[in-house]
Amino acid sequence: MHILRNVISKLAKSGKIMKFIDIGANLTDGMFRGVYNGSQKHPDDLDLVLERSWCTGLEKIIITVGTITDTEDAVKIAEKDDRLYFTMGCHPTRCNEFESDPENYYSQLCTAIEKHRDKIVAIGECGLDYDRLHFCKADVQRIYFERQLDLVTKYKLPLFLHCRNSFDDFYDIIQRNLAKITNGGVVHSFDGTIEQATKLIDLGFYIGINGCSLKTEEQLNVVAHIPNERILVETDCPWCAIRPSHAGSKFIKTKWSTTKKKDKWSKDSLIDGRYEPAQIKQVLEVIAGCKNENVDSLADQFYENTIKLFFGNTSNN
Repeated sequence: MHILRNVISKLAKSGKIMKFIDIGANLTDGMFRGVYNGSQKHPDDLDLVLERSWCTGLEKIIITVGTITDTEDAVKIAEKDDRLYFTMGCHPTRCNEFESDPENYYSQLCTAIEKHRDKIVAIGECGLDYDRLHFCKADVQRIYFERQLDLVTKYKLPLFLHCRNSFDDFYDIIQRNLAKITNGGVVHSFDGTIEQATKLIDLGFYIGINGCSLKTEEQLNVVAHIPNERILVETDCPWCAIRPSHAGSKFIKTKWSTTKKKDKWSKDSLIDGRYEPAQIKQVLEVIAGCKNENVDSLADQFYENTIKLFFGNTSNN
């Protein structure tokens, strides 16, 4: 790790290091504690993951919260460093949690936001997911997605949005509630069409790009046509890695020679199959490749976009 820090320090002095903000990192996931499918495979290495992040240009990381039960873990992690923030909301596949007592669940979200307002930068992850209706029915998702938009009115925060195979209903809900959305937002992990992206941009939203947005040539073509001033970058780690089989992989220049299987863990190695915030530069490289644009200029643009959306009206810059 000290070798990596020395390299990064030299790059910083030469002006060659890029700045990043990961807008979507699932750091509460058990993988960052060494737990996979309920089994402990290696030591808790979250602190090492964070150290790698800071050493490779991450200036801020936004931890994704998808259920009120994630709050305690998100708070504990965010308290580790001034550069860590989190969202607050209920993921569409978890909206069943509202049903037993909707007002109590909503009240818990409000309490969490009020208690941790200095660390919470967005309402979400909320939205619709029709790919995983076995977790939560579509009608339940729609009801409690719309309910969470009241949090935006109440707290004047941007939105961190999820849309999977549900664009028409998603867009309808957003459009009907647009007056409530005074601070904009981002549709993260975007995998839709350029027509859909344009509709969202026309409503004032940003488009979040990660590995799941860059799997196919068709997706690369979509990303190539999204205006740079409306793009934010994310890893959605520990998922959404850019695999060798993905169309975007041909543009990747930054690779790690030390990756190991989870049961062969060492503190200086990345885990094969577990994405980390430190790898966000790969997302940037793929975007630059499919746009045929300068990677440094794009890094600056995406960084400024992120500051504008999540930190422009706060003292957290």
